[in-house]
Amino acid sequence: MNKQVDLSVDIAGIHFRTPITTASGTFGFGQEYAALTDLHQLGAITVKGITPEPRQGNPGQRLIETPAGLINSVGLMNPGVEAFLSDDLPWLLQQDVPLIVNINGKTAEEYGEMAARLDQVAGIAALEVNISCPNVKEGGMAFGIKPETAAAAVRAARQHTNLPLIVKLSPNVTDIALMAKVVEAEGADVISLINTILAMVIDLKQRKPVLANTFGGLSGPAIRPIALRMVYQVYQAVRLPIIGMGGIMTAEDALSFLMAGASVIALGTANFVEPDSIGQVAAGLTAWCQKEKVSAIREIIGCAHR
Repeated sequence: MNKQVDLSVDIAGIHFRTPITTASGTFGFGQEYAALTDLHQLGAITVKGITPEPRQGNPGQRLIETPAGLINSVGLMNPGVEAFLSDDLPWLLQQDVPLIVNINGKTAEEYGEMAARLDQVAGIAALEVNISCPNVKEGGMAFGIKPETAAAAVRAARQHTNLPLIVKLSPNVTDIALMAKVVEAEGADVISLINTILAMVIDLKQRKPVLANTFGGLSGPAIRPIALRMVYQVYQAVRLPIIGMGGIMTAEDALSFLMAGASVIALGTANFVEPDSIGQVAAGLTAWCQKEKVSAIREIIGCAHR
């Protein structure tokens, strides 16, 4: 069946065998899902966000389910770049799937340091510059909601690496197209969007916020129409390829993002609901293309604009 449909796409010099990757922070470093889904159905693995030093993340409670969504305030818990390289990278490199490493910093200089540290590491296909995490008090979304700070972080990373730079934008801005243009001007090769939307829940019995961090990032189907709108707008604003994400749960959802202008889509909350969502979406894309007599998935990228 797969021989009849070409699901591959190429962006920033990277060959994706399917237009599916994982949203950073939802897939760990891949090993947790290896027994649950066929990783070769992924076009790339995007791993959990990495920082210069290990982080414990935010205190609990830091995860709560909402109607059609999930709010998290994990806070970039990770082992730090050196432990990632020694403990997690060797296994990832054995999977024969392009590897995208999500990088974070408290300052623009730290984004540069992370880019420099990973630039010469064999096997890394691209870096995703995360300037949009809403769950940390320093860095993250603080960079992504102002054009000047977003530019500084991307500029610092660009100066220290020749790897393709994917810049992950925050939806918590007034003009997403403006932010896309800013990072394009600073040397981004790909734009990924959207990260989660700042949200909260109140415990009526305790009369206080449920999350220890008060606010968290809302993901899942609740944000899908917003994400789709932003992908559509950014496709019109810049010439860069887009990795679209935000509540994609099914092949039909993925098709909508591809038609809006995404070249690749990322699955996030779907991985928690159905650990084999990758396989199901890949199979659904193939079935749709066969039904519609589309020989290559790249034929529909951006077709909603024509």
